[in-house]
Order: sequence, then structure tokens, then C-alpha cells
Amino acid sequence: MVGYMFSLFHPEKVSAIVSLGVAFRPPGSRTSQALPEGYYIQRWQETGRAEADFGRFDIKTVVKNIYILFARSEIPIAGENQEIMDLVEPSTPLPSWFTEEDLAVYADLYEKSGFQTPLQVPYRILKAKVELPKQAPKDLKVEAPTLLIMGEKDFVFKIPGTEEYIRSGEVKKYVPNLETIYLPEGSHFIHEQFPDQVNQLILNFLDSNKQ
Repeated sequence: MVGYMFSLFHPEKVSAIVSLGVAFRPPGSRTSQALPEGYYIQRWQETGRAEADFGRFDIKTVVKNIYILFARSEIPIAGENQEIMDLVEPSTPLPSWFTEEDLAVYADLYEKSGFQTPLQVPYRILKAKVELPKQAPKDLKVEAPTLLIMGEKDFVFKIPGTEEYIRSGEVKKYVPNLETIYLPEGSHFIHEQFPDQVNQLILNFLDSNKQ
């Protein structure tokens, strides 16, 4: 999202964009309002809600639960008497591509940093009003060559209107120089699930868009 918005403000400074699992949407066109109150983004946008939810567990458990939830093909949506962390049974194993060693490293980093920054970006900034530059055209377009890599099993496709928006090519109204590549078994964490393949796709794209 940061790359897309930066390209609208400063197109002359952007030669290419690579996005993993996030298609460009014009400001104000988000579809999360079509989802129930328990939708994880709406929950995490509430000041203090995620902090209280996460605070019931140690850091390592929070990180583990997030990786389990986001590796699934279903949108994390809590029930009326649930919080997001309650969606994971304690006995649920980690995804096969995310090891206990990985978890230990990530947990150690979050012990130092906390979760405030990842809650702010991207979730809570979605509420911020974006003032586009005066010179921005009425028909907003990201003109830079753009690569979108999507996991076919990414729960993002279940967000109302998202799959049709991407697969139908409607997204190209706003990103005309878009190339979309789908990884059949890919989840929301395609960069960690298939690091070598994703790296090679990015390198090929950058190589073909040298200026």
C-alpha cells in the first residue's frame, strides 16, 4: 500500500512496484465494511482491542497464532464472544514451512519491539484520510510497471469483490502496466512459504524492467 500511494504522489521517483498479495485499490474503495464486526482488521483497528487480546498470551503464542491463522484460506473472523486469538486451538501445529526455530527468532524480535507498529501499519492507518496531491489526475492510475504475486489459497480472495476485481482485470483500470502471477498453493505468506520462487519472480521482473 505504501508503494502504491508513493507512486501516486511521486510517480517520477518510482520505476517499478512489486506487491505480494495486495492489489491496488483507489482510496476510499475498501470492501471491509461488507464483512462482520469480528473481521480481524476491524477488530485490530479498535484502539486497545488487539492489545488486550494479545496480552492474554506470551509473545511466542501470539506470533504462532498469527502464522496459523494467516496461513489458512479462510478469513480470520471472530464470533460475538470471541477475540481473534481464540480462533486458534492451542494444539494446532505450525504451517509446515514455518519452523519452531523461525518462531523463536520472530518471538525474540517482537519481545523487543512489541506489536504497536504492525498494528498501526497497515491496519490502523486504513482509517486515515488521504489527501492526494492537487496535480493528481481525477482518474487515479499507478503508471509504474507493477508485479502482483498472489497465492491462490490466500484468504484475501475471500474478501467480498476481491477475487473478481483481480482476476477479471478490473484492477488494470488503475494499474495499466500490471502483471499478475498466481502461485497455486500459496497462502498469505507466499514470501516465506516459497522464498526461492518468489525471489526469482521478483528478480525476473526487475531484470525485464531495467531503465
